[in-house]
Amino acid sequence: MRVIKPYFEILTPFSAGGIEELQRIEKAARTCYKSEDKIDNKGESAKKLVTALIKSGHEAMLEHSQLSVKFVVDRGISHELVRHRLFSFAQESSRFCSYNKDKFGNEITVIEPIFYQATEEHFKDADLIDRYEEWAEACQEAEKSYFRLLKMGASAQEARNVLPNSTKTEIVVTGNYREWRNFFKLRVDKAAHPQMREVTIPLLHVLKGMIPIVFDDISEGDDSV
Repeated sequence: MRVIKPYFEILTPFSAGGIEELQRIEKAARTCYKSEDKIDNKGESAKKLVTALIKSGHEAMLEHSQLSVKFVVDRGISHELVRHRLFSFAQESSRFCSYNKDKFGNEITVIEPIFYQATEEHFKDADLIDRYEEWAEACQEAEKSYFRLLKMGASAQEARNVLPNSTKTEIVVTGNYREWRNFFKLRVDKAAHPQMREVTIPLLHVLKGMIPIVFDDISEGDDSV
């Protein structure tokens, strides 16, 4: 059994400073008012307009740019991702991926829960250590059952029923900026699941550095997820 931490990969290429992305939104928005003559090549007009659009709540124009991100998370978190129904998804299939193959290392991969990860606090807390060991043992037993079922002739889609929520999955999420804004407002909030915040807060931080204005007004929440 392989244990890894969750992560994300931004699949959409960005222009330098994110200016071209803002200009795409600007061109769409200025079509409404036939004010294309106000567009400048440096992107300053785009920055000004997109700022005004977000401030006024006229976010429909943000639907003209989109973003694709691959998340590597556990199955439980992937169930929360797909609740954002305006996104499009492509997910690793445990029906057709048989983890006894060489390309999977002949083992299952699980995501280490953030609340059990080895930290200084973890090593000082006997209860946390006990919980981690209980979780790891449960995953290992599930892996054994999964491979026993495969040896007994079960298909991957049949054997997967014993796999835990912690099983790693890869899921590509694609959506427009308006929906991503809604996503972040919900998923970096303190009320969101800690394992969701573990990937969404860093992702939001990276995007703020890649494209100006679009996500700047969204709070990254408490970093101690």
